[in-house]
Amino acid sequence: MRNEYDFSEGVRGKHHNAFQAGYTVTVHKEDGTTVFKEVAPREGAVILEPEIRAYFPDPESVNRALRCLIPLLPKKRRGPVKIRKG
Repeated sequence: MRNEYDFSEGVRGKHHNAFQAGYTVTVHKEDGTTVFKEVAPREGAVILEPEIRAYFPDPESVNRALRCLIPLLPKKRRGPVKIRKG
């Protein structure tokens, strides 16, 4: 980041709920036409904070870590879980 950028009054997660609900991308083409594309996160998508993403760069690493935690959960909190080996 450049020194002239001032984020002192920024709000972390300000657009999180809107992003989770989906958004529209507007593309203005050179020929004068406009294209609108609706974008929605996939069902079950989880947004990781940047400091967590550094440790879990892909879905496989996240799933592997969470599978290790499942046996530590109290049995009454466990739901039906299909554990894949791999």
